Amino acid sequence: MEQLNTPQGQFQLSRFPIRPKDSLRAWDAADEYLLNYLNDENIALKGNILIINDTFGALSTALATHKPTTLSDSYLAEQGIKQNLQHNHLAPDSVHFINSLQTPNTTLDLVLIKIPKSHAMLEEQLHRIRPFINAKTTIIAGAMTKMVHTNTLKLFERLIGPTKTSLAVKKARLIFSTVTDINLPENPYPLSLNLSPEKFTQQEYTMSNHANVFSREGMDIGSRFFLETLVKSQPVSDEALSMVDLGCGNGIVGLIVAERFPNAQLHFVDESYMAVDSARINFQHAFPNRSAQFSTMDCLGGLEENSVDMIMNNPPFHQQNVVGDFIAQQMFIESKKVLKQGGTLWVVGNRHLGYQGALKRLMGNCTVIASNKKFVVLKAIKR
Repeated sequence: MEQLNTPQGQFQLSRFPIRPKDSLRAWDAADEYLLNYLNDENIALKGNILIINDTFGALSTALATHKPTTLSDSYLAEQGIKQNLQHNHLAPDSVHFINSLQTPNTTLDLVLIKIPKSHAMLEEQLHRIRPFINAKTTIIAGAMTKMVHTNTLKLFERLIGPTKTSLAVKKARLIFSTVTDINLPENPYPLSLNLSPEKFTQQEYTMSNHANVFSREGMDIGSRFFLETLVKSQPVSDEALSMVDLGCGNGIVGLIVAERFPNAQLHFVDESYMAVDSARINFQHAFPNRSAQFSTMDCLGGLEENSVDMIMNNPPFHQQNVVGDFIAQQMFIESKKVLKQGGTLWVVGNRHLGYQGALKRLMGNCTVIASNKKFVVLKAIKR
């Protein structure tokens, strides 16, 4: 835990989840720039304040006394903010949380935006807040300079109004947008995508993909390779198995598994609210007479130990802009806990990530089921 010094006060902040020997801070220079600017320019911190994409809670914690609302697509971000409020002895209800599928309930006076990695996500968020802002609303966005592109500014101009940027400070930049009457284009999200029958299925699926869903415009090659391998390796079965699509995205892996296991109970899990909702929509469209569970949570923290027969996992190798295998390692550890004896964990990953060694150390076994130049599909059994 490190201390963030701002004009609003000093705050002890940590990233969520807390990991041993984590040397990364829970804020960046753009957070500092935003908070300093609010103070230096005497921006009114009253009325209805909305903070968007506050990854670990630097903005929400520093402004908690002003009762902001925080909008995020990340369950982890929400938990991180709550954790940092607690660290700093701030009331848990000092920040109101809404997820990316919800909207504000009143006109906004101040909107602070951390620019997300996904351009589509930013576009959807600007559409979402547009009905709740007016010419009196102050809108300030912040990001590291590498995240601010010409397309970013054009997006603000197209959906909000005239836009300008600040000078860079510590490789961070602010964006200022003035709300004007414009001919607002239609929100294109969620996208609707038709998946034609492929090697792994004879069905055609219509996929609904929210803006923050990975590979929302088409199936990624890793998932395609994973599904082709699963279909070759797993015969159709009438067993009533308990299965989890971990890090489900739009749920395509779970859909194909559900097709091959008609009596299985599927559970779709992701930390993205948009991903889980996309999976829900897609499963209900594909199997209208079948039930499944859909959970937004941190890995498998909400599942009972020794309760699952099979887990399918395509782990992310980054959290926001930080690359590493820490999320995959957490997913593997929690998978071992929730699997029954004899239960299987199926994983697809880039060859260079070394998941095979990690699984062998954790589970005592790991088999390479398939591989190509870029990916491996691994299977580990809980003994």
